[in-house]
Amino acid sequence: MPSKKMNKIKIYINKLTTALKNTKPNSLKINIWLFLTAFSIFILCFLWFFQIIFLGSYYKSYKTEELDKAAKELRENINLNQQIIDEIARKRDICIEIYGNNLYAATSSNKGCMEFGNKNFKVKRNFINSGLLEQHYNLINSQYQNETLIYALKLDTDLYAFINASLEPLDSTITILSNQFIITTIIVLILSLIIGYFISKKLSKPITKISNEAKKLADGNFTADFKIDIDIYEINELADSLNYAKDELFKTENLKRDLMANVSHDLKTPLTMIKAYAEMVRDLTYDNKKKREENLNTIIEETDRLALLVNDILDLSATESGNTTLKIENIDLITLINQVIQRFKILEEQENYKFIFTHPDKTNIKADYKRIYQVIYNLINNAINYTGPDKKIYINITENKNKYLIEVKDTGKGIKQEDLKHIWDKYYHSDKKHKRNNYGTGLGLSIVKNILQIHNYKYGVKSSNKGSIFYFEIPKK
Repeated sequence: MPSKKMNKIKIYINKLTTALKNTKPNSLKINIWLFLTAFSIFILCFLWFFQIIFLGSYYKSYKTEELDKAAKELRENINLNQQIIDEIARKRDICIEIYGNNLYAATSSNKGCMEFGNKNFKVKRNFINSGLLEQHYNLINSQYQNETLIYALKLDTDLYAFINASLEPLDSTITILSNQFIITTIIVLILSLIIGYFISKKLSKPITKISNEAKKLADGNFTADFKIDIDIYEINELADSLNYAKDELFKTENLKRDLMANVSHDLKTPLTMIKAYAEMVRDLTYDNKKKREENLNTIIEETDRLALLVNDILDLSATESGNTTLKIENIDLITLINQVIQRFKILEEQENYKFIFTHPDKTNIKADYKRIYQVIYNLINNAINYTGPDKKIYINITENKNKYLIEVKDTGKGIKQEDLKHIWDKYYHSDKKHKRNNYGTGLGLSIVKNILQIHNYKYGVKSSNKGSIFYFEIPKK
């Protein structure tokens, strides 16, 4: 049986040694292990220092304090008698002798006390003759060959008390404690090494896993999973934060791919059209004025569409970079919105769109004119694309105590609730089968969001099966 146990211990030690060899010297596991071991050694050294080296000093200080307490109790008892003296001596483990006023009382709590039965004893005689109220003495007890602490005090005119405590030799006690501490130190060090190893392994394992998963994420692998099974708040918070960051990076990567795909498509379509109609003018319709003008108009329209897309990409890039500088100025919001509506007048004339604008008498604000113009333009353009068969677009300004609420409403089929939180994303693919026209680039609402965020304006969208309302708030100046 013992040999089997020894073999198991050897196997365990070999596993431990192998694990240590495979661990980097500056790893978290090693650092935690070394810290716990060093802390155990510090505690052991502290105990050695105070329990062995300073034991004698502490013992002497303790006995001196007991003498002082006994002296205080003697002073506080006006009518001293043998019973009171015995009780104090027994409680404090000391010897007391009271002398004077025809009273002699002596009591001893242990055999090591030095009693003052002889009236001519030198210490007692010297104190009585000195006229002092109290005095401490250190003597060697000749009977037991140990140090004795004496506290002499004057209680009354002719009443004296001599309190003494014998300090027991501590050599044998210190030897016993030293031997015990050697064994204790060895056991504690072994336990510290073993327990420290498992604690460090438990703490470092989830962090190591998180580190490995983070490397996967850095390589573009979005299947990385930072979920861990450990009951440590900070590590769980870190894992949750990294999982959130992974999800957001995954969304960003998808948006990036969608953006590139859509921009490439939107660039390719007008370029293809421009090339095709230019070739048609060159090869077929150059001598037919009517056809040539139709083809050239198509080229101009596609060029405008291309310019619109490029401008939207530039605007979006500028607002997302965080380097946009706002030019704040006084603005008449009613005039600004009327100017935007004027740009869509051709739709009123040719396609029977109706722009219904309601507002208070006066709306003066402070904002960046160009950016707010772009916000209103994009919101109205979005409403044009998705309004209902009645082709009505409502623009409302509502005045509150401290702000203006601007709303742009269409009468279309609305937006699904699950799509509302994504509606501001670039090229977000919601159900757009009811889209009537194609006057935008897919970046308009994202540009609106960034401009309003730069201004610190509250914004949002509400939708039902009777249409959608895009709104934002502007503080009064």
